[in-house]
Amino acid sequence: MLKKLFRPGKLTQWQIPEKETIDEIIFRTTKARNRLMLELMARGGMRVGEVLKLAAMDVDDQKLTIKNSKSGKSAEVVFIPKKLADRLKDYLKARGAAGNQRIFPITYTAARVMVKKAGALVGVHLRPHDLRRHAATYASRSGVPVEIVSKVILRHANLSTTQRYLGKVSDVEAVRCIENLYG
Repeated sequence: MLKKLFRPGKLTQWQIPEKETIDEIIFRTTKARNRLMLELMARGGMRVGEVLKLAAMDVDDQKLTIKNSKSGKSAEVVFIPKKLADRLKDYLKARGAAGNQRIFPITYTAARVMVKKAGALVGVHLRPHDLRRHAATYASRSGVPVEIVSKVILRHANLSTTQRYLGKVSDVEAVRCIENLYG
């Protein structure tokens, strides 16, 4: 009886959206705030809560500082692409955001609904954490060492946590990788 009660749960394998799907979702999103939030999660590997806590003073070009992170550290650093950093700076300038003012002053529930609606635009069931998983999987499949994916993009303490994020490799993808490596 106790064995059944305390049986470890099965590991869930999530469907990781392809890069083209994520790009289409982002480019179809017309509201600048929503587009930036989607990009920070999909290209920066940020959690939705981290995006919502982000303040104007936390932005330093391509480097974002996350205070009171989930890991328990007082601060963590997220690196984002230059184009995204430029759009974020323009957005801050247009809004007149400065200091401790939150960049995206919406609730967690509103952010989840926004992500779900963005996914529905292209017929995909999308959750905020799917974008974080996409960032990890895309980086890994693009040749970024798993240690960098783990410590820099996802900011995990253990490599085993990161390995759960990465999607399954299809046979076609495995053959392509082997051909690129040895072909």
